[in-house]
Amino acid sequence: MAEMMKKAVIFDLDGTLSDSIHSIKYSGDRTMERFGYGPFSEEQYKYFVGDGAANLVRRALSAGGDTELIHFEEAYALYREIFRENCMYRVRPYEGIPELLAALKAQHVKIAVLSNKPHAETVNVIETLFGAGYFDVIEGQREGMAIKPSPEGVFRILGQIGLGAEDLLYLGDTATDMKTGKGAGAFTVGALWGFRDRAELEEGGADAVIEYPLELLRFT
Repeated sequence: MAEMMKKAVIFDLDGTLSDSIHSIKYSGDRTMERFGYGPFSEEQYKYFVGDGAANLVRRALSAGGDTELIHFEEAYALYREIFRENCMYRVRPYEGIPELLAALKAQHVKIAVLSNKPHAETVNVIETLFGAGYFDVIEGQREGMAIKPSPEGVFRILGQIGLGAEDLLYLGDTATDMKTGKGAGAFTVGALWGFRDRAELEEGGADAVIEYPLELLRFT
């Protein structure tokens, strides 16, 4: 598949590299409890998550009954505080991810992370799971910078590694990820082991959908 050879892979974090639903649910439920809402199921959190912490809090509040988001500012501040302390709660890499990353590095493919999780927590999770310096670039949510599905983060990463979108494969588990990759002009692959289903990934514009991490090597 020589025509598909890529020089870099950008990974989403939650639902793609890391099985982190327990940390998100734990922090979300503790936050919502303050306002008399929840607890919510893991399935609900799989749809609350993906578009940044602020949107997660908005969705959880709305699900609890605060459709006017009266408690948003207080809840958002509380969630960030709780999540900062618990972002590694029961978090682990998905089966096959360490092997995939090792194979890509052996092929001299650059690897990067682009997440809507706050930047400090993104770095914490990645460095705890995989070690400092293992990824070439890590980009989380930063103040004043557009979150996914804006392709801005993809272009920041490409600038840091000195490659173009034609060299890039983008792997994620939500329509937001597929739109992010397509917006940057990358080849997008949907991960079925994450938080969303095949229909959402295909509707989001996935060029390919895979069931297991090591299948990604077909495209590198």
